[in-house]
Amino acid sequence: MANKYITDEARKQIGMVSESRTYEVERGAIRRFAEAIEDPNPLFNSERDARKTRFGAMIAPPTFCRSMGAPIPNIKLDIPTLRGLDGGSDWEYFVPIRVGDRITVQSKLVDLREAAGRLGPMVFSVVEITYTNQFGEVCVIQRSTVIRY
Repeated sequence: MANKYITDEARKQIGMVSESRTYEVERGAIRRFAEAIEDPNPLFNSERDARKTRFGAMIAPPTFCRSMGAPIPNIKLDIPTLRGLDGGSDWEYFVPIRVGDRITVQSKLVDLREAAGRLGPMVFSVVEITYTNQFGEVCVIQRSTVIRY
């Protein structure tokens, strides 16, 4: 199938980076998040117990990054409908996120592809979201796919 929506102009957007946002990680936010996902792990709930672990302090649950609004690049495609679907995310973890960290979040469009679907053409946008701490250490990389059809 020839590309109907991913034109040469649209492909030029690959590599486009969003503005960045910075969040201060608070102990209460970690506890509330752990409570919301019903995770009783002392690493996320008890400073006293977490100090006895190899981490030496409370850390954020792996999915905590979902609570930080990731800026999404404004991808310009001439698609007549606004239907969209979360195509899932892949996550890579490098450095734990700790209480007091300042996490900078930035997104980059890394892929655009088109496929035929039951309802017509589908466009897959893959965005890589990087979560970096105040020391310049990449904590997490998330690769999310959005399906437009």
